[in-house]
Amino acid sequence: MIDFGFSTCIPHDKKIKLFCGTPSYMAPEIVAKVEYSGPPADIWALGVLMFALLCGKFPFKGANDKELYNAIRFNELQFPDHVSPPARFFL
Repeated sequence: MIDFGFSTCIPHDKKIKLFCGTPSYMAPEIVAKVEYSGPPADIWALGVLMFALLCGKFPFKGANDKELYNAIRFNELQFPDHVSPPARFFL
């Protein structure tokens, strides 16, 4: 389900500034190219996966990588009507 080609173990208290990953799964801090902590970025990617499984599409899209990264950073998450309030809260 996910490519672990770039996976690594980073201590929770260490910040990194590594730009890598599958674009649709990248957290806002990764696409902003700022230092970030690995575990929250992993939780973001899990949320993207769960959104895709629940909704049948990715939460953010763009015509190219630049548009996708801007959508990840600045767009508000939009849920399809069939997603229940508890599922929205969970995601």
